[in-house]
Amino acid sequence: MVLIALFWFLGVLAVYSYFIYPVLLKILVVWKPSRLASTSLQTDSSPVNISLIVTAYNEQARIKEKIENSLALNIDSNRFEVIVASDCSEDDTDAIVKGYEDRGVRLVRANERLGKENAQLAAIRVARGDVLVFSDVATQIPADAISRLEAYFEDPSIGAVSSEDRFISQDGTVAGEGAYVRYEMWLRKLESQLSGLIGLSGSFFAARKSVCQEWDIYCPSDFNTALNTAKAGLRSVSAPDVLGYYQDLKDASKEYQRKVRTVIRGMTGLSRHKEVMNFGLFGAFAFQVISHKLMRWLAPWFFLAFFIVSALVARDGFFYALVFFGQLLFYGISVVAHFLPQLREIGSVKIIYFFVQVNVALLDAAIKFLSGKRMTTWKPSAR
Repeated sequence: MVLIALFWFLGVLAVYSYFIYPVLLKILVVWKPSRLASTSLQTDSSPVNISLIVTAYNEQARIKEKIENSLALNIDSNRFEVIVASDCSEDDTDAIVKGYEDRGVRLVRANERLGKENAQLAAIRVARGDVLVFSDVATQIPADAISRLEAYFEDPSIGAVSSEDRFISQDGTVAGEGAYVRYEMWLRKLESQLSGLIGLSGSFFAARKSVCQEWDIYCPSDFNTALNTAKAGLRSVSAPDVLGYYQDLKDASKEYQRKVRTVIRGMTGLSRHKEVMNFGLFGAFAFQVISHKLMRWLAPWFFLAFFIVSALVARDGFFYALVFFGQLLFYGISVVAHFLPQLREIGSVKIIYFFVQVNVALLDAAIKFLSGKRMTTWKPSAR
């Protein structure tokens, strides 16, 4: 009986973040609705000054294209500035940026290489904008994106706005949205409606400058901003009409390492700000952080424990045997797809492989994090 109880307990924990949390979130949104992020809310329509902060490290091959893209954005140049925050670049990045000084582009170089967030902080301190837009060199911003972002800040309850990512394949075509991306965007929409996003798109997002004054250089800026927004009693929202385009990695095998790095950084941020899980301080936002972040990171451990317990109770009835052999089939498909990449062209196999790969990356990241590994400095992925 103990094993049967453990079977059901672990089963619930394993699927909580992926399936139970979205249902609870939907119920809470319906039960306790909050204002939608809407560009129709004209409570503060006066124009604001905007600073676009582009973080760069050894980007001599791409920085010129990024600057040209930034200068081509449709916004009044009298209230818009472009700042390139160099994380102590060692190539010609800084020299290229200085070549655009006559067009109003400012270079801010960090005093020492302490990571992306430290370089961003250096730019925050000198930025003139009331709203700060953060972007990576690899992200191409559509001409109307800044004006669309600005419209969201007409709602005084919004402190930060996240773009939605779009991938450009190596052949130049825009990749379609996969099932996982659609799922995550649906979750973001619900979280935006409740107490706000718990993390923004790190490659392209915006925030009020007042929200960025408390800046932890050892915490990922996408989580840092969402946390500070919640502390200020404001919401971070997703903007489905604001898109950021960036290319897939040239070496697809590097995607796994990128996932591991991202999760380690996220775990580092949450470990430095555990107060965000205090319901007394953050209410529904704490519920979202625990459910979406912490429980998602713990999911692979629950899946592993559930698999072991399933094997132990498989003889206790047809249902338990079916669940165990279903898991064997599920994980087996992923293993075969790993060694036979062509199988991943099949939709169902692709979803299974991606799901397992993500959870293996979460497990790998947790082990590295618990062993003391941290990711502070950065090197942009080749795209």
